[in-house]
Amino acid sequence: MASSDKRIMSGMRPTGRLHLGHYFGALSNWVRFQSQYDSYFSIVDWHALTTKFQNTREVQGHIWEIALDWLCVGIDPDAATVYVQSAVPEIAELHLLMSMLTPHNWVEREPTLKDMVKMLDSDESAAKEKITYGLLGYPVLMTADILTFKGQLIPVGKDQESHLEFARDVCRRFNKLYDVDYFPEPKPEFTETPLLKGIDGQKMGKSFNNDIKIADTESDTEKKVKQMITDRTRLAKSDPGHTDLCEIPWPMYKVFAKDRPDYLAQVKNECETPLIGCVDCKKRLAGEVNDFFRPFREKRELLAADPDRVRKIIEHGNSKARKVAKQTLSEVRDIMGMVDWNKD
Repeated sequence: MASSDKRIMSGMRPTGRLHLGHYFGALSNWVRFQSQYDSYFSIVDWHALTTKFQNTREVQGHIWEIALDWLCVGIDPDAATVYVQSAVPEIAELHLLMSMLTPHNWVEREPTLKDMVKMLDSDESAAKEKITYGLLGYPVLMTADILTFKGQLIPVGKDQESHLEFARDVCRRFNKLYDVDYFPEPKPEFTETPLLKGIDGQKMGKSFNNDIKIADTESDTEKKVKQMITDRTRLAKSDPGHTDLCEIPWPMYKVFAKDRPDYLAQVKNECETPLIGCVDCKKRLAGEVNDFFRPFREKRELLAADPDRVRKIIEHGNSKARKVAKQTLSEVRDIMGMVDWNKD
């Protein structure tokens, strides 16, 4: 059970299997937070539709994949509420109500929206054609996700703090317009969020096809690690390596062995002496990755073989989430002076 009465809320779009960046940047923190706070973790499938509206049939399968990834790494449905966004229609109504009081220029200047538009198409005119009404309202829907559960703490990296300012602005506007102190202002819960690079040196991401997935086989993991860019100045195995110039393996070693300083010192020494070449160093790193994720992958296989169990976990979370959402929406309607036709 959570040791605090503060509520934390976060979510992920179901766009496919999750990778190492998702684990170290978010999920490992969620696992820690779930025992500290009243936690709500949402598979935000409506958000997926903002850019995947032409491939909606993929979303259902991706919901299943993300649920397996969350559960296998330690998200505990007895400690946290795990739910699917679209199973809680009250979020959509709160989104509608919040959109009525959100100034248009707030939406246009929101950095999250700008980033998403850039991802749609490198051609500015082509990208504009893909901006739907739903995508434009993405920041308001994101705010509704948080406010529906009165999220007080939102786990983000420092680079994402500005994204929460939009939700705080809407929260303040609602409270001021209706002269209440109803919605708590969501605040960031900063986490150590290492930026993991993909095997090609770019930020790790599914769209770049440069990621190592949580669910990858050990063989696939080894193949991907072998492709990692190392020290570009090292031309031969006998040349001294430079860990400060090693683009991917060394930073990843520091993530996987952060609590083993002696081991890191050994790896650094063997590289720079040099006692080991990049090929063997990457082979050893692949072993580190596989050893770390092996229990998660084994658990994932067991969960995948028991779909009824996973389905019941999601349905239970949906029910818990909807109970809270109904209460919030009823209170918001009352504050706004609207008739609650659904009240018993």
